[in-house]
Amino acid sequence: MKQHFMMFAAYNQWANGRIYDAAADLDEEEFNRDVGAFFGSLMGTLNHLLAADRIWMKRFTGEGDAPTALDTILHRALPKLRTAREAEDRRIIDWLSGLSDKALSGRFTYMTLSDMRTVSQRLAPALAHVFNHQTHHRGQAHMILTVLGRPSVPLDLAHFQRTEEGRAFA
Repeated sequence: MKQHFMMFAAYNQWANGRIYDAAADLDEEEFNRDVGAFFGSLMGTLNHLLAADRIWMKRFTGEGDAPTALDTILHRALPKLRTAREAEDRRIIDWLSGLSDKALSGRFTYMTLSDMRTVSQRLAPALAHVFNHQTHHRGQAHMILTVLGRPSVPLDLAHFQRTEEGRAFA
């Protein structure tokens, strides 16, 4: 189980890097343009992904800064957002690498943001949600980039597994 989640953490880091690379030449107007995605723009979508990961990591670890809303704008400029994204991806990988299989099968408890209720659940399904959530919104980021006229970015897990960094997970 741990190897499975380590694969998704490494894939997550790789795919996020590809999205940020593809966005690197956007001007400020393009980065902020509302194209009708759930969080409007690429800026909104990438901030949401970082905010959600920080919220979940705070729930998992009890540590770190976590916003109180899913639409929090942590950074308006892409370079600062990328630096924060890279740090969060590293944090996720480092945290997972220290977990035992027993911990992955254990439970944790947290308070929801939307309706302020206490939830207790197993860690592994919550982690599956976190990585699935990343993939879902990265797909929206991909769509935003193509709407802005940028080339399609291959993000398939199989594509990652054929790279040097992903080969260990193939």
